Amino acid sequence: MAKRDYYEVLGVVKSSSVDEIKKAYRKLALKYHPDRNKGDKAAEAKFKEASEAYHILSDKERRTNYNQFGHAAFEGAGGRGDFSNFDFTNAFSDIFGSDIFDDFFEGFGGTRGRRRRRSSDFRGGDLRYDLSISLEDAYNGKKQEINFSSSDKCETCDGYGAEPGTKPISCSACGGQGQVRSSQGFFTIQQTCPECAGSGEQISSPCKECKGIGKKQTKKKIFTNVPKGVDDGTRIRLSGKGEAGIKGAGSGDLYIFVSVEPHSIFKRSEENLFFEFPISLADAALGAIVEVPTIDGGKAKVKIPAGTQNGKQFRLREKGMPMMRNKNYGDLYIQAVTEVPVSLTKEQKNLLEKFKKLEDTKTNPIMKDFFEKAKKFWRN
Repeated sequence: MAKRDYYEVLGVVKSSSVDEIKKAYRKLALKYHPDRNKGDKAAEAKFKEASEAYHILSDKERRTNYNQFGHAAFEGAGGRGDFSNFDFTNAFSDIFGSDIFDDFFEGFGGTRGRRRRRSSDFRGGDLRYDLSISLEDAYNGKKQEINFSSSDKCETCDGYGAEPGTKPISCSACGGQGQVRSSQGFFTIQQTCPECAGSGEQISSPCKECKGIGKKQTKKKIFTNVPKGVDDGTRIRLSGKGEAGIKGAGSGDLYIFVSVEPHSIFKRSEENLFFEFPISLADAALGAIVEVPTIDGGKAKVKIPAGTQNGKQFRLREKGMPMMRNKNYGDLYIQAVTEVPVSLTKEQKNLLEKFKKLEDTKTNPIMKDFFEKAKKFWRN
């Protein structure tokens, strides 16, 4: 079944602001969230559809691509919109905050707001690393050394923050619930306990090694493979290489954002490469066989036909960039730029003067066509 237009899914128009899109998604997410519609597959499908639409339209770059190419921008081998692993169920709370989400469901008799924080809530934070590489590195791929600083789990307390041989005690502020309530007029507000950060526990004897934090800051050096064909803006995810978690939770991820430096010769558009190749006036007129550089460090021969006009393009198949998701390569496009000679010698000038006297409309068909049109214009 064809996907519906994302703007139609959220009930907004293309000119809608981010706040309007967010408001529309919040309304749909509250209505169709699986926690409010147990076992309702239709509601779950609508929730996923709305979350996918919000994921695209709330991001400036993704929204621009969608406006230009539609769903095709996120499909196929070259697409970047694989939603198979997208966590739709928790999308609403990730975007709008768990406190809003918990308070909402509590009003309907739910229990989400009363739970203590799970171990997964103590997962370590994600890290970002910006990596700049050359176009040649993007073509060949490379093994890259990454140096950064992040936290590691404290080995002494195993990340729990308590001195070995001791155990955490129940939090006195929330009674071990992880949540506290306060009344304001007719309203009762429930929020994460500020004393225990929602864990429901307090440490009476903090670990001397990490001072009760459960982790320590360290410098790290790791190696990762930058695959062939990476483009500017490619994101590489290294699972579990981010900040350490605490209380038995896992580590976050390290995201490497790749930027490809501009090249002195080649310009890139997805998997294809382009460059302008200067040819002399004589070669353009008489024809020639020239050697041009290729991104792999080699050379390729190109036949310049006699009478080649300025701007003529030549295509070398599979001489472009490798494609990340298959073994194919893009193409190399060479644009001929005819160079008019400067600083002529006396002999060169004399030869050109002789050639000028021999020119006629057969040798300059474009000039002939132009002046034929101009004559009709001048008569008016």
